[in-house]
Amino acid sequence: MKPLRLRLLLGITAVAGVLSWSGAKLWGSLGSLPGVPAAAPLVLAAVAVVLLATAISLRSRLKAVRERQPDAKGVDPLHAARALVLAQASALVSAVVTGIYAGTGVYLLEQLDIAARKSQAVTAGFAVLAGAAVMAAALWLQHILRLPEDHDNGRHHPAEPSPR
Repeated sequence: MKPLRLRLLLGITAVAGVLSWSGAKLWGSLGSLPGVPAAAPLVLAAVAVVLLATAISLRSRLKAVRERQPDAKGVDPLHAARALVLAQASALVSAVVTGIYAGTGVYLLEQLDIAARKSQAVTAGFAVLAGAAVMAAALWLQHILRLPEDHDNGRHHPAEPSPR
């Protein structure tokens, strides 16, 4: 499994943001733009907390095993793989959702004189911050679960014949 890069997540966020902004502008010109859900920042923040708690737990368990502490519980490889998949999936979905709320929020900045749009812009801003927290926690969890580097980059060299 290849590790996610911050550059990829930022690219996804930017593309989703531009598409969301243009979609919001088009939708706003045709009628009423739907509201930004008030629960969006809360759900994203909850996902960030779960990822952060998982990262802290796995980090302390891996550290205890590495330091050979007497009562150290090892980390099941399947559990670690599941945590990594959760982190990467959360980061990718969060990149899209963060871009959507960022694009909508930028569009709503043009309408701050309307009280309802102002509160939606604030909610979208909090959703962007919570989405960034999800991506940061996911990248940190991925970093914690990184395997040590292989010195020969995975290539197996056949034994060279001895000179006679």
